[in-house]
Amino acid sequence: MVPAERFLWARLRDRRLEGLKFRRQVPIGKYIADFVCEEHKLVIELEGSSHAGRERRDAHREIEICSAGFRMIQFVNEEVFRDIEDVLQRILTAIDTI
Repeated sequence: MVPAERFLWARLRDRRLEGLKFRRQVPIGKYIADFVCEEHKLVIELEGSSHAGRERRDAHREIEICSAGFRMIQFVNEEVFRDIEDVLQRILTAIDTI
């Protein structure tokens, strides 16, 4: 895991976020999702500098993940470090709207 993933995982693991169960590095189709809440069919993806220039691939990934019945939200790595509480709130909001 990259540092942003480790930082977010520390807040998601062991049901630390509102008792929700998250898994990390979950295969969905031919892709590996960073974090998944199976109960609410939510995928969380963190995007770093390695995604620059890969917009088409990322769009295909999102289509495949969504066609498997999941919703996907994305954050830029810097967001996780800058305001983890906002990121966590946005995750909870995404779950509430499912």
